[in-house]
Amino acid sequence: MSGEKYTRLFAPGNIAGMELANRFVVAPMARISADANGVPGTLMQNHYAEFAKGGFALVIAEGTYTDTLSSQSFPTQPGIATDAQVAGWRAVTDAVHANGAKILLQLMHVGALMFTNSFGAPAIAPSAVQPKGEKSARFGGDGEFGIPKEMTKTDIAVAIEGHASAAANAISAGFDGVELHGANGYLCDEFLTDYTNQRSDDYGGSLENRLRFQTETLQAIRGAVGPAPLVGVRISQSKSNDFIHQWAGGSEDARIIFSTLAKAGAQYIHVAGREGSDEVFGSGRTFAGLAHEHSGLPVIACGNLHEADIGERMLASGEADFIAVAKGAIADPALPNKVAAGETPRPFRPEMLMPLATVESTALWMAENAAG
Repeated sequence: MSGEKYTRLFAPGNIAGMELANRFVVAPMARISADANGVPGTLMQNHYAEFAKGGFALVIAEGTYTDTLSSQSFPTQPGIATDAQVAGWRAVTDAVHANGAKILLQLMHVGALMFTNSFGAPAIAPSAVQPKGEKSARFGGDGEFGIPKEMTKTDIAVAIEGHASAAANAISAGFDGVELHGANGYLCDEFLTDYTNQRSDDYGGSLENRLRFQTETLQAIRGAVGPAPLVGVRISQSKSNDFIHQWAGGSEDARIIFSTLAKAGAQYIHVAGREGSDEVFGSGRTFAGLAHEHSGLPVIACGNLHEADIGERMLASGEADFIAVAKGAIADPALPNKVAAGETPRPFRPEMLMPLATVESTALWMAENAAG
């Protein structure tokens, strides 16, 4: 049994009191598969339940919009702002729990990277800076991003409150906790990033000021959900529209960012990178390792870590505490169970997310290629 070979991957884990059966985590991945009102249906219920059936101990559900204003990215992105959306997610969390896993909801405000907004609201961001790159066709986009509206202090307060309200809704929907999406070029990351944040007030300028939006949002979320539910944050250097971006201050930026997020109340750090096992900044550590060193918190590492040998090494070296799998989980929701049984998980193919990155597109590919 390969489960005996990968003793660390299959060891029980704990994040701030949340007991997990192993160290396998499903990374949040946009599937744009809710209905036109942002309500998860049976398709998404079955999608997330499959990961629990397949042996993942923790599922982090995809980036979910927080309000009925500017937070939405795609028309069929799920939301957590209405009663119908809460009810839809309740069916998802019940299905995941019934199959033995825990589930968190990633709270996301799209910021400047808006594709299409159903509510007629403009894209907003720390500063009126046009995003790099173009909208991805895989998510129904086409052409360049528009120039966002620079947020006023009132806009900032509304966005923070939207996250807090969404977090409370998530707990009502049965989630075991929430994850603040502070990565990949969306609103929180736009405040953090030097070239997208050109403000001169107390939300801009120094790195500490550029972190203020995230820290205040974390604090507001904790105030909304109370002391029990898990609250974490996802961080990356790269962005969905700027894959090569790196923090200008390197290891020193990492020290400030990770330690500040821990002081703000995050109970774990989820770090994302293109190659999660690579050294960064000439530090001798991985991105996850720096998060571990400077936050003192449990760390979930993500970034091409679907191979069990790599995940086991990350855990054995102390660089990470949990391993999040993205495309490998899409390709094979039973990846942990197959690794435990000594079987080879089904490999990922880009065609699984074509023509759109929806649950339906993946299911059709599986059916056409006789992949059960």
